[in-house]
Amino acid sequence: MKRFVWMVLASLLGVTSTVATATANEYITVASTTSTANSGLFDDLLPQFTKKTGIDVRVVAVGTGQALKIARNGDADVLFVHHRPSEEAFVAEGFGVKRYGVMYNDFVIVGPKADPAHVKGCASAKDALNKISHTQNVFVSRGDDSGTNKREKSLWKATGVASGEPAGSWYRSTGSGMGATLNTAAGSGGYALSDRGTWISFKNKQDLSIVCEGDPSLFNPYGVMLVNPAKHPHVKAKAGQAFIDWLVSAEGQEAIGSFRLEGQTLFTPSTSN
Repeated sequence: MKRFVWMVLASLLGVTSTVATATANEYITVASTTSTANSGLFDDLLPQFTKKTGIDVRVVAVGTGQALKIARNGDADVLFVHHRPSEEAFVAEGFGVKRYGVMYNDFVIVGPKADPAHVKGCASAKDALNKISHTQNVFVSRGDDSGTNKREKSLWKATGVASGEPAGSWYRSTGSGMGATLNTAAGSGGYALSDRGTWISFKNKQDLSIVCEGDPSLFNPYGVMLVNPAKHPHVKAKAGQAFIDWLVSAEGQEAIGSFRLEGQTLFTPSTSN
């Protein structure tokens, strides 16, 4: 009943981003970060998996923090997110069976092409954020406990901001997803941190461009976990594990690597990250 109520509410709120069309088949629920859905990756992958197995996949696409809560509550069969410390804690606390690395991309810092904070050519993401804070140019944060927001906070902490959230009117939190945050940055001439997949698929770039990339601290691995049926006996363990096994198989990895948008690879398949 709990899961049914959640799925109805999720549908009404518009957070269920991908629903396979064949409702007669067995289905699993995947709590996932928004980037896997908003980038179009799931629209490409899930029909391939369903065709092979007959298992439909229904995705609840929210920030990583919310996805973790959904999975902890037993309202999903599989968790697919991108904040490794949280993923490892999820498994260590007994909510997940095992973490599987499945793919990676990276984060980028975007900002106005004029680059008023002189971030381009930065030695590191830390250096870029220091320049933005010292010049007090607008920085727009998701502020939503997503994987991207968690990484942003860790980057600010590296600059000496203990809370991970700088003070000042120049630092603005949207409490929203990546698309809304990028729209705000574009509209205010501000900077923002984005995962590369969402950035490539984002259509309203306006005057924004990538100003910092390639720093190892911006590496962004994704993990997938079966929700532990020992905690939540209703979890569809067999079907959920079938989805995980397919993602990390040669076929699933090839499907991830083959997904492109505007000629660009959004995610690199990898089971070792």
